[in-house]
Amino acid sequence: MAFKRRGINRVATISVHTSPLDQAGTGDAGGMNVYILEVVKRLAALGIEVEIFTRRTARDLPPVVELSPGVLVRHVTAGPYEELDRADLPAQLCAFLSGVLRTEAMYDPGRYDVIHSHYWLSGQVGWLAKERWGVPLVHTMHTMAKVKNLLLAEGDRPEPASRVLGEEQVVEVADRLVANTRAEAEELIQLYAAPPDRVAVVNPGVNLTVFQPGSKAAARTRLRLPDDAHVLLFVGRIQPLKGPDVLLRAAARMLDDRPELRSRLVVACVGGPSGNGLAHPSMLTDLAAELGISDVVRLAPPSPQHELADWYRAADITVVPSHNESFGLVALESQACGTPVVAASVGGLRTAVQDGVSGLLVEGHDPHDWARALDGLIEHPGRLRALAANAVTHATAFGWSGTAARLVEVYAGAMAQLHHTPIAVIS
Repeated sequence: MAFKRRGINRVATISVHTSPLDQAGTGDAGGMNVYILEVVKRLAALGIEVEIFTRRTARDLPPVVELSPGVLVRHVTAGPYEELDRADLPAQLCAFLSGVLRTEAMYDPGRYDVIHSHYWLSGQVGWLAKERWGVPLVHTMHTMAKVKNLLLAEGDRPEPASRVLGEEQVVEVADRLVANTRAEAEELIQLYAAPPDRVAVVNPGVNLTVFQPGSKAAARTRLRLPDDAHVLLFVGRIQPLKGPDVLLRAAARMLDDRPELRSRLVVACVGGPSGNGLAHPSMLTDLAAELGISDVVRLAPPSPQHELADWYRAADITVVPSHNESFGLVALESQACGTPVVAASVGGLRTAVQDGVSGLLVEGHDPHDWARALDGLIEHPGRLRALAANAVTHATAFGWSGTAARLVEVYAGAMAQLHHTPIAVIS
């Protein structure tokens, strides 16, 4: 249903450390990029203009880029253009905020009706902009330090106390907190003392036009994968948090138990190093060599969405062994393409995957348990086909248009509460 709410004309979206223009799957670009990109396009389709403020990361980037009709990306100069670690970004928040406020000051008062900030760094900027402009702040965490520190991968570093404090401050001042799932909402309430009446659950979605079933044989031909291979797929940033090592160790266990699989097994990993993985960019290559499975491992760089859809269609199973996920868009994209998912039973993956129906959830990260789950599906193709059919049905319930429509309701509620006036709906 096409509609708009009177009074919501323009949203200031703040994404300090990563831009929706960046290719997801490497560096700091991931699910949050996809989320922002898909949501703002749907908001524009509802008649709401969006301006995205993000940090300028290259000298030749223009100050303003039209992402799509009704959506502008504003590149704010704050710190060196390149090679700035996320840990150093807090020192640049004053410069970033100055750029945001200067932009608003060029126009008549009231240019923005609501601020939607993404990740805690953006929330800090949104906090001050909200007070300056007199508009509500809606914030989406995407990940939370306290949750990550409870579920650290081996070799991962805990999030610093400064981030914990920064998140607590954002929770205190935000007019609305958007949680991807009910589980995340409970984490906000229990770990951060968020008032329940300011927490709204809005499930992310999937682009059902791009990610849809297609020919497995044709996809394998395009990707140069054997027709008769058992393809296990990992998609995401290469870092301990995402757990790609779990898949490789599980594959090694599978080959130990059934050596005859070696001639047909392909373990494909699509993504680039990120976060703590930047310190060891060859981690998967080195681990594959150490485990003696280099011959079955295929590494591919991050791919645009249409190519990524081919990877999902070509795979028999997409494996998501993350130690923590606020939602897990990869799991949803895979299922939309008709490929079932074996995922860790953590965070939003419990919502993104319907255990035993559209895929399987695995408790813990013991490679033996993962090998047993994966081999069990390979050994029973009938069950794999049933999961694949159910995966499509499950994924189609999550569309980005529904996400955007729900966010508009959240924006309207925050505005009505701040201004003590109802925001009318026009159908």
